[in-house]
Amino acid sequence: MPRLLIVEDNEMNRDMLMRRLQRRGYEVHTAIDGAEGVMLAFTLQPDLILMDLSLPVMDGWEATRRIRAEPCTRAIPVIALTAHALTSDHTEALQAGCNDVDTKPIELERLINKIEALLPKRCGSQIHS
Repeated sequence: MPRLLIVEDNEMNRDMLMRRLQRRGYEVHTAIDGAEGVMLAFTLQPDLILMDLSLPVMDGWEATRRIRAEPCTRAIPVIALTAHALTSDHTEALQAGCNDVDTKPIELERLINKIEALLPKRCGSQIHS
């Protein structure tokens, strides 16, 4: 079962996304700020991280840079989640080390497709609803 880490400070967004992904067969862990997200990335070694960019304590850009800076987490795919639809925001997320960007509000099927495209092959076959 693929292990995902959601780093999201908004409780409603975090819980809704967690429940929807768990129903799809993912093991889901959560963090409420960038610093906690970095710590959990190091300890959990998730298969993929969903990273909100506007976070307290440490924003998602800096959290992603720190995850990319360590050999043990460098290869974990990161999808940035943002309410900002500007091209410059997407570019900045990719420059920080995110593999992809998805906009809020989340369209689950679109996000699932991005997750499946980035999951490491070691996670086995794709998840189906």
